[in-house]
Amino acid sequence: MANRLKLERQVKKDWVEKFLIEYRVQMVDQDYLRALGLDSEVSSEVLRGLEQGSRLFEKRLRSGSLIPRLELDLKEIDTRADLEIHNYTGSCPTMTYEINPVVGCNVGCLYCLVTDGVHERPMEAYTNYHSYLRGILDREQGKDHFYYFSPKTEAFQEASLQTGIAHNILRTFIDHYEAYPNSRARLFIASKAGVDHLRYKHRGDRIIDLLARLGSRVQFNTSVSIMPAKLRDILEPYGATIEKRLEAVGLCQDHGILAESALVQPIILPYLTEENMHDFFASLKKAGIINYKPEFLTLCMENLAIIGQLLGSLDKKMELDLYKSYIGLENRDHKKQRDRTAPSKALSRQGLERLMKVSSQYGLTTSICYWVRQQLRISEDEIPIINKNGYQCLGYQTRLFNS
Repeated sequence: MANRLKLERQVKKDWVEKFLIEYRVQMVDQDYLRALGLDSEVSSEVLRGLEQGSRLFEKRLRSGSLIPRLELDLKEIDTRADLEIHNYTGSCPTMTYEINPVVGCNVGCLYCLVTDGVHERPMEAYTNYHSYLRGILDREQGKDHFYYFSPKTEAFQEASLQTGIAHNILRTFIDHYEAYPNSRARLFIASKAGVDHLRYKHRGDRIIDLLARLGSRVQFNTSVSIMPAKLRDILEPYGATIEKRLEAVGLCQDHGILAESALVQPIILPYLTEENMHDFFASLKKAGIINYKPEFLTLCMENLAIIGQLLGSLDKKMELDLYKSYIGLENRDHKKQRDRTAPSKALSRQGLERLMKVSSQYGLTTSICYWVRQQLRISEDEIPIINKNGYQCLGYQTRLFNS
């Protein structure tokens, strides 16, 4: 039987909880869309999804299950199991293993790529994950492998910090390199962590100090979004601010850790004005970022009904433009894994070109995943598989294997 642990919130946004408690849910149906100004045809399947999403939004708000509870079940993982390979498209770098020590996530993103923003399931954490990982590192020693910490949850959240699980994973890599100085294992971290998360201490060790001991064998990629700041707080209710995340990048760089690439996700297309793009990329440049991997918001229709009306609470025009980007009949086949819809291919292509035009003015290179390359017909001349700064796909630094 699992032990249950009460966690303490690291990031507090009381106004977000108050906003969500008081929010009045709208039924996003045909009448709502017409009143908003949408005059194009919408399929019955899409309308059913939007209406279902509206009902689910109401239910989760009233039951208090929209955002994660601060409870965690402590379990042990079967150490005989294999790590999952991170290869959604069949053409990702196949030598990338996933490190997922927590099921669920304390950040509570309402657009979550893993759960479609559903946070009703109790969270679980595997207290013996480092022992499980140690066996796999030993077995795969000598092979060129990335270990991605973590594609299905936040690496440095309350659940992994307050249990010491994140610290133990980093200690396991440190021990592995001491045992195998020529190991070809490389650690890739994608994280919304702020500077305070990296300073979290367990048994005398801070995360940042453990990362520094890994040296040139670890890569830290911050994850940031392009959307209105107030909406970001609502959609990422317990995520660190962008300022704190970029401060975490600087802390890593000060400790000799490779932290020069960013995952830019999600990007909300209606917010991509010239001014907003320049402000965003100027902030990345100032933080020492030289590469980014853009990803437009992808979601199921139930999720769109929630995010759309939350955006509409700030700007009705942007809400209308958001729906237009996703629900046209011509966009039925622009789907990612688990049936998630991306913006129309034409708008996605235009958006990517605009992002590259502005970001290049700040000296940033772009890397994209194979799925985006295939869907938008992006040639290797436009975006190389491995760009001039050595970044590929999600932002893997291929030169790590040279060190």
